[in-house]
Amino acid sequence: MASLGEFRKLTEDYADVADFVIVYISEAHPTDGWAIEGNVFQVSNHKNMKEREEAARRMVTLEPVDCPVLLDRLDDAANKAYAALPERLYIVHGGSIVFKGDQGPLFYKVHKVEDWLKAYTEKRE
Repeated sequence: MASLGEFRKLTEDYADVADFVIVYISEAHPTDGWAIEGNVFQVSNHKNMKEREEAARRMVTLEPVDCPVLLDRLDDAANKAYAALPERLYIVHGGSIVFKGDQGPLFYKVHKVEDWLKAYTEKRE
């Protein structure tokens, strides 16, 4: 969540180049699991889709974004398919993954997505 502001700026700067979405997956640091002291986003493990939806809404309230927020299923299918926990960036172009970022939070690098989008934009011109 710490990088959502940076991600939001990317979505604003490249809105005419790409469609952005966030897939809200299971909580990395739930209050009833591996909790982190001082975490601004206090949420427990999701027991149903309503709880996951409420958590996603709270996240967007704390850190607004200008793109759709999709919910992973409770079986965490998207999380497992994309090795996304706790956070990861992907670029899908023409139905194929063309960029797979490293896992966050330490290796979550929005600027690498921006570099790819910049190069793609220059190629198109």
